[in-house]
Amino acid sequence: MALQGKVVLVTGGSRGIGRYIAHTFAKEGANVAVADIESLDNVTNELKAMEVETLGVKADVTNEKEVEAMVDQVVSRFGRIDVLVNDAAIVPHFAWGGPRWAAIRDMEKSFWDRVMGTNLGGTFLCTKHVLRKMGPNKAGHILNLYGGGGGTGAAAYVVSKEAIKVFTRFVAEEERENNICIVALSPGGTIATENAPEEARQRLPGPELAGPRFVLGAQVGMDMSGHLLDLKDDKLVVAD
Repeated sequence: MALQGKVVLVTGGSRGIGRYIAHTFAKEGANVAVADIESLDNVTNELKAMEVETLGVKADVTNEKEVEAMVDQVVSRFGRIDVLVNDAAIVPHFAWGGPRWAAIRDMEKSFWDRVMGTNLGGTFLCTKHVLRKMGPNKAGHILNLYGGGGGTGAAAYVVSKEAIKVFTRFVAEEERENNICIVALSPGGTIATENAPEEARQRLPGPELAGPRFVLGAQVGMDMSGHLLDLKDDKLVVAD
């Protein structure tokens, strides 16, 4: 198993694609910490059943004190963080038949701020505090979730994800001398996770669509740092 003994932190890990990502790392023998504002009992029990060391941390990625405490708790338990997966996000589930978000002319600023604060702001805060732990070790991988959404009502989400791609590029250059690889990855398309309506789960692919891209992303070399990556023929390639 390629990641045996590595320490992986997945935000937004209680369900959905984050839960799937946690499982993929556990299958490779990694120790997996999952964080979320929702209960983590289900996913941590699943990970324990996979016979890996696990830790669940309740944390709001928009709250810097909670993020800092989360990172400290993971390092206290495992000694380090080798991989951070920034998955926590507010997502428009239009493809699941959910109501569309408001168009910009009708959108409340508080809603815009909540989406941007969670998606982009959470990625910033988690990256900031994990980098402070990775830096002295001169090693690490940070995987930022990119893509998804579209059409009327998706502006806040899509803007946050495009900003994450730019954020990835700039932070990668800042951390290149520290040998910390930072990339953006898409799950691969529209996915219906376990909390989607039955109709959507019948019509859309499940998280398995993502395949091994996150595990592979945690192993790419520094030549790919700063780029948006995609899965082609079971290999990650630069997509931007």
